Amino acid sequence: MDPSPSPSPALAGIRASPTVIVAEPAWRRAIPGAVALAGRALDAAHLGAPRPIVVLTTDRAVRRLNARDRGRDKTTNVLTYPPSAPGLPGEIILALGQIRREAAAAARRPAHHLAHLVVHGALHLAGHDHHRAGEARRMEQAEARILHRLRVPNPWKRA
Repeated sequence: MDPSPSPSPALAGIRASPTVIVAEPAWRRAIPGAVALAGRALDAAHLGAPRPIVVLTTDRAVRRLNARDRGRDKTTNVLTYPPSAPGLPGEIILALGQIRREAAAAARRPAHHLAHLVVHGALHLAGHDHHRAGEARRMEQAEARILHRLRVPNPWKRA
């Protein structure tokens, strides 16, 4: 996803680590260790400071944000938001149902897909994109290198 100019809505009263917010409790059941995994993926991928915030939420919340900020009334797997001011973190917003469906369709573990999308979002925040073939290939290679360090299979490699 391309970064959008507006930050996500405030998430009051939500349990969180310093950089991973669990806005949807079903994440903890669906992907045990999701918070720790997202943190490790962020550490492996992040290329600067401040460290982005990862928000683990619902398809509905992501659909709402996608419609509001990108004019696309549909759920997507990940949205990224750049820092709204110098010194503030960017955000990586992830949709649980969409990620589970995509993982199942690709015969991949949901945890591996989560790690991939956190890395993908972090690379977007670092300036990577995938609109043109060359850009896409470079971004895929960067994702594969980072995921290899996390011992996550390359999502771009054909079985």
